[in-house]
Amino acid sequence: MPDASQLATFVIVSFILGITPGPDIIYVITRSASQGARAGIAAASGLATGIIGHTALCVAGLSALLATSAVAFTVIKMAGAFYLIYLGIQMWRDRSSLNLEQNNGRAMLVDIYRQSILMNLLNPKVAIFFLAFLPQFVAADGGSTPLQLAILGVIFMIVSFIVMSLAGLAGGYLRQAVTKDERISHWIKFTAGGVLVALGVRLALQEQH
Repeated sequence: MPDASQLATFVIVSFILGITPGPDIIYVITRSASQGARAGIAAASGLATGIIGHTALCVAGLSALLATSAVAFTVIKMAGAFYLIYLGIQMWRDRSSLNLEQNNGRAMLVDIYRQSILMNLLNPKVAIFFLAFLPQFVAADGGSTPLQLAILGVIFMIVSFIVMSLAGLAGGYLRQAVTKDERISHWIKFTAGGVLVALGVRLALQEQH
């Protein structure tokens, strides 16, 4: 296992990476600004859960396949891109209220959680990032490499969840401030759908290296 100073460095680097504006933070803020803080936290939870999958891929060596196989990378990338675009279009088409306090609020939160997991897992760039990032903090004399990678993945997941949840709360406060007018609420939802579509297009245009 890495020593305490190495783990501390890993936590600090993970936190810095977490607060750096990127697709995940944008996605969480988009969810919370359009559907409330609980939706943002559900999205953060889903993305954090997806990190477990990417850590497992890294441990199993499957991330290396995505890094070296153009076909595998493209297939996963396009699946993720189309899924994001699909979510954006669904948000445009949804005419229901943004209020998750309704009876179906819990079901909607579960849906957001599941969608966020899938969105994360269908991003090959995240898998390649883990393949490049986690091994840098594996100690040569720290014992089992797979175990060290798993521990680092869990730490990264926890740090990411905290950072993204704070972003979700911030987006929720923004929503409370501007959604007193129902017309503004619908414009926020329309904008949120546009952001998801844009993230999908961005992913589709990304190159392997």
